[in-house]
Amino acid sequence: MKILVLNAGSSSQKSCLYEIADKALPKEAPQPLWEGKVNWTQDRGVAEIEVKTAMGATLHESIYGDSRRAHVAYMLYTLSRGATKVVNQLSEIDVVGHRVVHGGQDYREPAIITEDVKKAIARWSNLAPAHNPAALEGIEAIEQSLGEVTQVAVFDTGFHATLPDAAAIYPGPYEWIDQGIRRYGFHGISHQYCSGRAADILGRDLASLRLITCHLGNGCSLAAIKDGRSIDTTMGFTPLEGLMMGSRSGLVDPGILIYLLRYANYSAESLDYMLNKASGLRGISGVSSDVPKVMEAIAQGNYRAKLALDMYVHRLQSGIGAMLASLRGLDVLVFTAGVGEHSPEIRQAACEAFEFLGLKIDSQKNQQQPVDEDIATPDSTVRILVIHTQEDWAIAQQCWYLLKK
Repeated sequence: MKILVLNAGSSSQKSCLYEIADKALPKEAPQPLWEGKVNWTQDRGVAEIEVKTAMGATLHESIYGDSRRAHVAYMLYTLSRGATKVVNQLSEIDVVGHRVVHGGQDYREPAIITEDVKKAIARWSNLAPAHNPAALEGIEAIEQSLGEVTQVAVFDTGFHATLPDAAAIYPGPYEWIDQGIRRYGFHGISHQYCSGRAADILGRDLASLRLITCHLGNGCSLAAIKDGRSIDTTMGFTPLEGLMMGSRSGLVDPGILIYLLRYANYSAESLDYMLNKASGLRGISGVSSDVPKVMEAIAQGNYRAKLALDMYVHRLQSGIGAMLASLRGLDVLVFTAGVGEHSPEIRQAACEAFEFLGLKIDSQKNQQQPVDEDIATPDSTVRILVIHTQEDWAIAQQCWYLLKK
């Protein structure tokens, strides 16, 4: 079975092609036959297209003009043409899976894409304006390039559909529930994949484990997972709630926003920009939204950079503490995504607050660029794993399961 995966971002569209035996899924993610990426620069008319294959062929081109949909179609064209050709014709692809950030209350499981599904993705775009419209562009590009091929939407919010009402419902007026205002959670594909991978690495039954998964990238979220189900998470109605992030504020007193609207001449648009683009590490440090660059500034004596990192760690530790309370204990702590996988300093700092629980990180293992490894000491009461999140493979797995039903 050939499965094409599209993972839409606000300024990029990533794609990869897997070939999977019909009878069984492999335990670990296979290398994709082909990987493609479109990056859009600030000049939306320019697209940088990068392609590579398992055989080592590469392509890098800049395309000017045309629509985003046309750029994606061109990327897909390289699957069956030129040096990066891996299929004779696009009709060999059996199914296409898409990461869709927000499914609202309509779709809590992966779904075969129909007109109704597309309408629902569009309807929830106001809560994920940087991502849902991009997913729709990818879906339409596939329709244009592959015709009637089966397409599947895998929703980032889906894994958190198991949140109990006490965790999911906001303490505002009860009418909010009927308006769909509730905590949905995000990064669900990553949290679900990492929890399953953690059980595999430890040789344990996932249903027997209490896990906290820390997805720390430019966007950051935690999930408390028990019996293989998400029971709490830090992101909420939108991806803005929760931890301090690269350029997002995370949780702030809503009274601040009322104050700025009343007395500082802010508009909804300016508040949106401030909270999503000009806050977090970037806003406090004045240097960057990237942890390594903030750390470089700290080494040069930058006070604001040091403050930003201290705040980031404080909020991460507080979030882990909240997840601990929901789980009433902990067996496994997982770090994943760009910062979680590549910053030993953040992992070390996050763990220090919980030494009183018997959680002990092996400082030497932590520094050795671990991938899918346990970096806890042998006598630690909690296993500490660094896992390379593989959202694309998780989407491919969901496509395989759906078609095998």
